[in-house]
Amino acid sequence: MVAVAEKKNSVRDIGRRRLIGWAGLAAAGAPLVNAGAGHAAPAGRERIRAYDRYVTGLAAAGRFSGVVLLSHRGRTVLSRSYGMADSERGIRIHEGTAFTLSSAGKPFKAVAILQLAQQGRLQLSDPVGKHLTGFAPDIAEKVTIHHMLSGTSGMNTPAEDIHRIFRSREEVHEYGERWARQSELVATPGVPNAFHAGAETAIPALIVEAVSGMTYWDYVEENIFRRAGMTGSAFHTRPQWLTGRDIAHPYMTLAGGSRVDALRNLDRGSPYEHIRDRNPGRMFIDAIGDGGFATAPDLVRFATALRDGTLLDRPWADVLTAAKVPHGPGGFGTYGPSAAIVGGQWALQRAGGNPGVCANWCIYPDTGWAGVILANRDDVPLVEMIERETQAITGVAPGGGSGG
Repeated sequence: MVAVAEKKNSVRDIGRRRLIGWAGLAAAGAPLVNAGAGHAAPAGRERIRAYDRYVTGLAAAGRFSGVVLLSHRGRTVLSRSYGMADSERGIRIHEGTAFTLSSAGKPFKAVAILQLAQQGRLQLSDPVGKHLTGFAPDIAEKVTIHHMLSGTSGMNTPAEDIHRIFRSREEVHEYGERWARQSELVATPGVPNAFHAGAETAIPALIVEAVSGMTYWDYVEENIFRRAGMTGSAFHTRPQWLTGRDIAHPYMTLAGGSRVDALRNLDRGSPYEHIRDRNPGRMFIDAIGDGGFATAPDLVRFATALRDGTLLDRPWADVLTAAKVPHGPGGFGTYGPSAAIVGGQWALQRAGGNPGVCANWCIYPDTGWAGVILANRDDVPLVEMIERETQAITGVAPGGGSGG
């Protein structure tokens, strides 16, 4: 068991700090923050420094363990690392530590689908039944790849067996296939609805497998991670997670505030309502279409590879991130991340959470900025951290006002 106090020990020693000189960055021709929108460089510098002080304060108070990174056009502007990747072995978190992404890894399946579409091996209008068998006739005939990627499939998927401890890749895959085929069509495809459709994650991944002839995990590692230069990213198995020195263990918060390493306590589950009884360590490998492990610099490389045509030709990259379904004022669903208009520019963002897991990456395509937050705890103030990151980059404070 890891006590809360242990997370507060010597933040000065635990934090790895790197802040590239602003003079050097400016000399290289990089705007410090949203310069195209008229923000003065000194204000941008101070916003980044304020964000830095904010994260440092969280770590000092025992409220953050992980990595934050800000980058402009692929060049690191701010990088901070705090806490322990594996307290039992005394391994500290550093910039190259990989974290499990949970739902923050779901956009990888959309990139995979669009790569195959770009090659002419499938079409986004293809119904499920064109590539897969064993689904209910209405799903096979009416639900398309586009419906699933846009979250408008109209399907409802039964609850997962969250207590099962999986022992192999094959067991995870067989369960995922069978679970996805239990989906039912309960609403009109193409119309936004409130039904839980977890199979919208699994079925596109199964289509990737059917078309490519590779497992989803191998396809993403070869065609996304390796192609983008994401050398610290992979779909690790539980044994690799337990023994790897550069992989952060998930420290799950229990009732009363104490924490345990979820990997070493598979019989324990979270008390939080939205993730009640879950434990990410029970999966031998992430479910098909979900998760993956990545470092903060690798997520910046992913953002760069989307922007420069490495992963998708520019028109297909635009298909990935184009606004498709409105989600409130200025917010939209896409095929991958959510999209929002912030301070007159687009912000693309995807978060993930699980017991002992908080992850988020943001891309600001209009100005070339990217931000990453990765934590191996589930009680960090992630929403607040995202707001502070956005304010540092765009100058827009939470609630829409200028942050100066």
